[in-house]
Amino acid sequence: MKISTVLMASAVTLSAVYGASAAQAADTVAFLMPDQASTRYEQHDFPGFKAEMAKLCAECTVIYQNANGDASLQQQQFNSVMAQGAKVVVIDPVDSAAAAGLVEIAQSQGVKVVAYDRPIPNKPADYYVSFDNEKIGYSIAKSLVDHLKASGVKDGAGVLQINGSPTDAAAGLIRDGIHRGLKDSGFKTLAEFDTPEWAPPKAQEWAAGQITRFGADIKGVVAANDGTGGGAIAAFKAAGVKPVPPVTGNDATIAALQLIISGDQYNTISKPSEIVAAAAAKVAVQLAKGEKPEAKTTLYDTPSELFVPAVVTAENIKAEIFDKKIQTAAEVCTGEYAEGCKKLGIQ
Repeated sequence: MKISTVLMASAVTLSAVYGASAAQAADTVAFLMPDQASTRYEQHDFPGFKAEMAKLCAECTVIYQNANGDASLQQQQFNSVMAQGAKVVVIDPVDSAAAAGLVEIAQSQGVKVVAYDRPIPNKPADYYVSFDNEKIGYSIAKSLVDHLKASGVKDGAGVLQINGSPTDAAAGLIRDGIHRGLKDSGFKTLAEFDTPEWAPPKAQEWAAGQITRFGADIKGVVAANDGTGGGAIAAFKAAGVKPVPPVTGNDATIAALQLIISGDQYNTISKPSEIVAAAAAKVAVQLAKGEKPEAKTTLYDTPSELFVPAVVTAENIKAEIFDKKIQTAAEVCTGEYAEGCKKLGIQ
């Protein structure tokens, strides 16, 4: 029996069901993702989760839904998968605080919850799987600090900090890591911004205001992900700033890799989502079978497994991304980026 998949993107249901229905399947597992602002969920997380579920539990039904940044829609999707008989819900919450209520509802009905990527601090889930978000924040900030110092930027120079969504607990962990990375750097944070819904246009709009305000005093930008970092870079370019100060990122999106190759973005984080997705699938199957997954660590009183990310810059992009086949030159080295790839030895 093939794995059964129900696909919902944003508020529109795009259903593609393979094999048995939820009523016929031995177990139903829901995979609820938060948004489409980042392409990773459609391109990496869900395909990775689906592939691992097919290996571990071919008779299971997988229901995939994406809330498109809408906490109310995610609650509706949660209620829907519960009504469809989900035995385990893997959820990457739009709003980490609101998700606590969903965990309570699920657990009261004997349904297991796996927090995915973003933790749920106010109500322990049955398990949490993610990359180490605090370490991500620290790593991108420390990498930028080291680069600025190596470039001769003097103590007292200013940086901007662009965080993720204020409703995302993972964004809070990244923010805390950035604070730790900047704390003893000798540089000062000129201004800091929490980006609603992780939306790149909102990060760009804020960065544009800071460029007007601080001008050449901005020596670098610590952005919490590639989308917000890309927004900042767009703001500098629109303002005619050359060269663009070094900007960080996180997620190793194709667009960010291209910006690193062109010299417009300084770093990103390689965290192949398929790794976390596969781990979440393994935990979901164990929970569905009534087994207790091994806790590698604990976060917010929740048994957890946290993977260690890798910082990517132009210096190691070939080794970390292309030699490891996370992306291919055919996907990244297109058009104007072909010459930059050639200079970096990316074929």
